[in-house]
Amino acid sequence: MKPVFLVLFLLGGVLLGLYALKGRADPTPAQPATASAAAGKSRAAAARDAEGEPRYIVVGGGSTPEYTEVSLEQDTQLAMQVLPGPGLTLFAGGQGSASVRLLAPSAREETLLSKLGAIFDPRNARDSRYRTTDLNAQPATLSNFETSLALASASSKQPLLVYIATHGLQGTEPRDNFVELWSGESLNVAQLDELTASAKRPLRFVIASCYSGGFAELAFAHADPQRGATPLPRCGLFAGTWDRQTSGCDPNPDRRAQEGYSLHLLHALRGEDRAGKALPRNQLDLDGDGKISLLEAHTRARIASHSIDVPTTTSERYLREVVKTPGTPQWKLLPEDAAVVKQLGAKLGLSDAAAVEQRYQELTSKLDALEPELDGAEEELDRARSQLGAELLARWPVLSDAFHDEFASTLQRETAAIGGVLRSSRHAQRYNEARSEADAISSRANTLDAQEAVVLRLVRAYETAGLAGALAARGGDQYARYQALLACERGVP
Repeated sequence: MKPVFLVLFLLGGVLLGLYALKGRADPTPAQPATASAAAGKSRAAAARDAEGEPRYIVVGGGSTPEYTEVSLEQDTQLAMQVLPGPGLTLFAGGQGSASVRLLAPSAREETLLSKLGAIFDPRNARDSRYRTTDLNAQPATLSNFETSLALASASSKQPLLVYIATHGLQGTEPRDNFVELWSGESLNVAQLDELTASAKRPLRFVIASCYSGGFAELAFAHADPQRGATPLPRCGLFAGTWDRQTSGCDPNPDRRAQEGYSLHLLHALRGEDRAGKALPRNQLDLDGDGKISLLEAHTRARIASHSIDVPTTTSERYLREVVKTPGTPQWKLLPEDAAVVKQLGAKLGLSDAAAVEQRYQELTSKLDALEPELDGAEEELDRARSQLGAELLARWPVLSDAFHDEFASTLQRETAAIGGVLRSSRHAQRYNEARSEADAISSRANTLDAQEAVVLRLVRAYETAGLAGALAARGGDQYARYQALLACERGVP
């Protein structure tokens, strides 16, 4: 690993601010690779002893500024405010980096340059601007995360919460799924399993990323279901299942326009709805113990979110591995799933499992029917884009390369003529029509995706209760392990 902040270790004293109080971000050391770095680690340990052991590690941002939407910064900051400290924070390129992407103010019309970009190099972030992060944090590199986790999990019986709000990608199987870290580095499920193998304190993970449910494999030894349950005291809550994308990465800084797992879960831990308005206690404290647990806040996200998220947990993953045939639902065992069935079912007007299943099948059928229509529209758009691009390049060959020495002079000299082609040519008209058609169908698909995801949460709540009932009736070591995972997930930060 790269000793990114080795020099800082040698300066001494700097690390005394490692563990700031609740609501502040904290610098964190790089992974030691030499004797000098080991000395730095000792200083970090001394600072830890002086300030108190960290209770959380928060990791946020993307691999580059383009993938570090402002909502990820806002979620990271909210986590720092909500979670009891002291703690460590890693975010994107770190303090002082211009790594936050925001949606630019809407222009009255597309510029000629942006039109050419959409034809020759389509990119989602071209309508964005960038600014320096507001957070006092170290870069969210793999080496910084590894070192922070090693130091924070080395001792103490008090659980450590690791909150990760980044982008995620899917592997060939769940244990290959990974989250993206700064500078193109990544952390997959198998790596995280290895990093936590020697942890001396209980670990709770909350991961808000696409395909984050792959990390539910941490319920098993070596993140492998074939090896049985892990003996390690760790568990996790995730924004989505291992094979589904999630929401929450939004360049629009207006929180009212955002939707995502972190927004609901973090506010729920403070007894609030996503807008910060206090909620009746009984809507969140589902077991009536006077506290709001991680699993109860997770449940609030399942009920309240209108997004494509289908949140899951390590206990759900373990249950589905060890039980294949459902039994009588055990609602008293799972007040969280009972709340999903009651509250979300009432919201959707679905009063029983049969009605839920019927609605789910209707939505999946509509999505299946729309898929070839969307594929056809995107293929037509690609053809129209290629033909228009070819027409432009036949007259101005350098337009596809903005780094060409003659690009700027060509664009300046031929602005009127290029604009005329984009307004009036037959290929341009076809391209604009195809673009509008693809956008319209994509919008319909997005709406259906969100509706299907919300109903799927209900489907899974009924499934989970039935499988839990079967396991409770069977009893034994597997039931005891399932209860241990639930107890871990029900921890209060």
